[in-house]
Amino acid sequence: MKDMFEETIERVLTDLVTPELIAAAEEGAWPQALWQAIEENGLAVAATPEAQGGVGGSWHDAFVLVRAAGRHAAPVPLAETLLVNWLLGLAGLDAAPGTATFATATGSMDQGRFSGTLNEVPWGRSAGHILAASGGESPMLVLLPCSDATISEALNTAREPRDTLVFDAVEPLASAPFPTGLPTDALLLGGAMIRSAQIAGGLARLLDTAIDYANQRTQFGRPIGKFQVIQHQLAQLAEQTAISAAAAETAFAASEQAPDSLTIAAAKAVASEASGQGAAIAHAVLGAIGFTYEHSLHFTTRRLWSWRSEFGSHTHWSQQIGSTLCEGGSRNLWPILTSA
Repeated sequence: MKDMFEETIERVLTDLVTPELIAAAEEGAWPQALWQAIEENGLAVAATPEAQGGVGGSWHDAFVLVRAAGRHAAPVPLAETLLVNWLLGLAGLDAAPGTATFATATGSMDQGRFSGTLNEVPWGRSAGHILAASGGESPMLVLLPCSDATISEALNTAREPRDTLVFDAVEPLASAPFPTGLPTDALLLGGAMIRSAQIAGGLARLLDTAIDYANQRTQFGRPIGKFQVIQHQLAQLAEQTAISAAAAETAFAASEQAPDSLTIAAAKAVASEASGQGAAIAHAVLGAIGFTYEHSLHFTTRRLWSWRSEFGSHTHWSQQIGSTLCEGGSRNLWPILTSA
């Protein structure tokens, strides 16, 4: 099923995601034809059990979909919707219809109604539903209609919506206690996991773009890709791309039943560090043309700069890894490192 997902998503995104589409989306246009194609192919519910209205693929299978969304800079909440529907499936709830997003901040439940302020919500203005968590002694997952929220619009560096949604005593469309084994910070971990895969996809796009340019751009009578210094930079970019993809896919594979804290922390730390290095190398190879708005390179690099700090920066997740290893002690170091 993984190969089928990859073939389908690459066909859809290659056909429909163009620089013109991304530029229009950054100005506020909603790419309806793109999202319709995603829904028609069942990609938004790819990792949701069939009993809950999904396709029945595994979460590991969904890795290729999230990576492709990052590779093509798809201006739709595909990664967010996949995560929401996967978590709903783990909780025994039906998939959310249409677009969906999530929030890492918690709210409160009072007499069956949810209240709370949810900040920096990805695609908040564009999503039909949002998955959030209520705090307290018995935390719950709640699915809410975004139309019932007061929305304050904001954008990240890539001009993707990162809005504030305020809910005041809203009745959830669906709710369930956190499933056994699901960490209470599952939404934060899930967000870090999908961003790591998107970054891996974005780095792959940078690598292809830099290699193509280095083979076409000539200087002193030969392609600049023939110069050792450029080859060295491209090798470094290839290295960062490979380790980011490997770390992100490991996190997806280890999180089949619930988000795995250690592998996700490692994936996001690696991807966040690689995104900065990768963007710097790509711009160095392309030179001045890569900084122009007319060239499509910035659609990827601005997303990498945004995604690397969302749902925990490199520093945040590195500290989490260090704390986990130190708490386990020296005797448990090797078992922890090899447990995934």
